[in-house]
Amino acid sequence: MSTRRPDIACLEGDAAYDVSWAWQEGPLDPGLTCVFRVKNEARNLPWVLPPMLRAVQRVVLVDNQSDDGTAEVARRVAEECGASDRIEVTSYPFRVSRAGTEHLATPPHSVHSLTHFYNWSFSHVRTSYSMKWDGDMVLTGEGEALLADLAWQLHGSGAVVAVPRHPLSIESESVAWIDLGFRFLEPWVYPMGPEFTFVKAFEWEVREFPETSERIVAPEGLCVELKWLDQDEFAHWSSTEDFDSSRAPRKRREWEVYSALREGRGEEVPGLHRIEAPPGVHVVDHVTRSWLPQAPRPLVRRRGRLDV
Repeated sequence: MSTRRPDIACLEGDAAYDVSWAWQEGPLDPGLTCVFRVKNEARNLPWVLPPMLRAVQRVVLVDNQSDDGTAEVARRVAEECGASDRIEVTSYPFRVSRAGTEHLATPPHSVHSLTHFYNWSFSHVRTSYSMKWDGDMVLTGEGEALLADLAWQLHGSGAVVAVPRHPLSIESESVAWIDLGFRFLEPWVYPMGPEFTFVKAFEWEVREFPETSERIVAPEGLCVELKWLDQDEFAHWSSTEDFDSSRAPRKRREWEVYSALREGRGEEVPGLHRIEAPPGVHVVDHVTRSWLPQAPRPLVRRRGRLDV
């Protein structure tokens, strides 16, 4: 067991939640690890985990105080996929500050900080590349194939990969709305190393990377982000007033779409498309397996900024 000092000690003095980076112990293994930081994602994981487990070498899932059986669902899905040996399910038992003003007021090395939460989660990675992924993001078949290729193509390159995603607001088992009116694009895949750690920003955490890093932008249509209209999609934010900031155009767009759909005004939002699945097919399966792969490109015609 290593006795070296942690790379990032948490303010609360709990050694179990200090951050110690694996690269300090020696070379990392080739490959790509997907890191999920999740809370109450049991509903989504049966769609989210299977394609990811097929695409990458290893998955780390960090459960943050879920009360819906998220960890148990993750283990069950991995077992059903024959991948129990490639997933690590662990727990982060602290309340994490919500994005926005609450995050801004929290010291970055506190266990309650988004920044420390992310660094601790990624300290479990033992491969040379890692990817941040959310527990509501579902890969299409094309997305799964691309990540499987990247897992070996990126090794030693130092490149950072940005992946477009398409928010899918689910009205019912058969009806959903996909947002193709804004380009939701941010870096998700990074090398592991001292130049690629998380730091505190105004609204949330951001992952640093050198200006000299090659940037690869993946094609559209690789994944959807599930947003259930019967849930509060913004509970992890301090206040929706934070969306007024010019620093968060993505959140402003999400709030615009969410509000319109909750008020029955979806048809009024430019770039928002209603999709109805065939009888007997869940709309998530229909969109990821049929509708999105067959939709004409480019999918998004009004471009937003790279949200980093």
